[in-house]
Amino acid sequence: MTNEVILLTSVLGHIALQLSFVARALLRPHREASSRAAWVLVILTIPTIGMIAYVLFGETSIGRKRLEKYHLITGRVRKEAAADLFEGQFDEVEGRYRHLFSLGQSVNGLGPLGGSRGRLMEDTNEAFRCLVADIDAAQESVHLLFYIWLDDTNGLKVAEAAQRAARRGVTVRVMADDIGSRKFIRSTHWQAMKEAGVKTERALPVSRLILHPVRGRVDLRNHRKIAVVDNAVAYCGSPNCADPEFRIKPSFAPWVDQMVRFEGPVAIQTQYLFVEDWMAHTDEDILDYVREISLPKGGGSIVTQAIGTGPTIRNSAMPEVFEVLIHAAREKLLITTPYYVPSDAMHDALCLTARRGVRTVLMLPARNDSWIVAAASRSYYRDLTEAGVQIYEYPNGLLHAKILTLDGEVALIGSANLDRRSFELNYENNVLLQDRELTSSLEARQESYIAASRLIGTEEIAGWSRPRKLWNNAVGMLGPVL
Repeated sequence: MTNEVILLTSVLGHIALQLSFVARALLRPHREASSRAAWVLVILTIPTIGMIAYVLFGETSIGRKRLEKYHLITGRVRKEAAADLFEGQFDEVEGRYRHLFSLGQSVNGLGPLGGSRGRLMEDTNEAFRCLVADIDAAQESVHLLFYIWLDDTNGLKVAEAAQRAARRGVTVRVMADDIGSRKFIRSTHWQAMKEAGVKTERALPVSRLILHPVRGRVDLRNHRKIAVVDNAVAYCGSPNCADPEFRIKPSFAPWVDQMVRFEGPVAIQTQYLFVEDWMAHTDEDILDYVREISLPKGGGSIVTQAIGTGPTIRNSAMPEVFEVLIHAAREKLLITTPYYVPSDAMHDALCLTARRGVRTVLMLPARNDSWIVAAASRSYYRDLTEAGVQIYEYPNGLLHAKILTLDGEVALIGSANLDRRSFELNYENNVLLQDRELTSSLEARQESYIAASRLIGTEEIAGWSRPRKLWNNAVGMLGPVL
């Protein structure tokens, strides 16, 4: 065979391989047209790197065996959990907001429940002081799940409280993401929890990073932040189990997070999400925590609904929740998020909300720990400001809180960002709630961010240099890939 024939065969083989990847990107279900177009562009313009990137990051494959177990466990938990969790109490929801909770119910099957109480923590340190106190007071069970767990002051306080609880006979189960908490999981502190009787488990374990892509994407992570004590108290918000100084990325500190301490039915709803995660990773049956329950009556005024999303749930679930909330606003919509890389529908919804006269505010950090996401976020600024959206950049640390409030009555708080990772790749947990008092507290916290921030106007954006605009828009074009 001549060299020319070998070369021609190689070229044709490469083209055929490229076209097969293009076809795979086009045929992948549940993907926006812009996402398909972005991947086709990457595969065609940087062929070898593009195809490798698609194998690593192009599809939300969690691995066949893991997917099967998640679906098996989810089906079983939904079948055997208490009917009260699914039926919900829609009569507790104001008429104009019932469609929000109906959509939320379509995600995990959980209906809205009244009777919860909730208090917004002053800051991350107060949240973990309260959590440690609740763990020390626990009588029956403590369930913890964090994306990042560090061996700093707050991280060690929680670990030590878990050990104390286990030693006095409380059942303590702890999960941490195997990438986000990799160092902590392999530390003496994790081993000390095991020796004290704490049941530990790695979320989405990764044994060999190099071989893991064969089984599924390594960057599909459990980003949830869950704490449930005695099936009665639950915490929901944005902090990882760490100090606000966040010493693995100290140049962006402090990380400004928010967490709500809840009591009542919302704890059992949150427990439901933990049970699914735990049983999907272990052979331990802990369905009794959600199988036979007694919902407290008249304990509080907050209507709640826990919403858990992830790569084994329909991939449109999290953006749908954000979009329906954005469209529901009539007077005021305040959104706090560290990362804004939206779907087209979500971006359009935000612009439309401002155009129809709603005070629409988006709060972002002035300095982002991801320079790529920062550029992608700013590629949307011009559209937003021209539509009337007020964009504020917070300068006093990395604004990491994830809060949405609308009309002083409804709020969403949790772990999900307004970006593609939270929509398709990460397991997230949020609480949708209706309550004027707690929503007002969350709004007041957001207004304090606004007061400390700088308004980014249309004129300033127009004055950005051409290279800066080019960079932002080029990165933003790859938003569907990011």
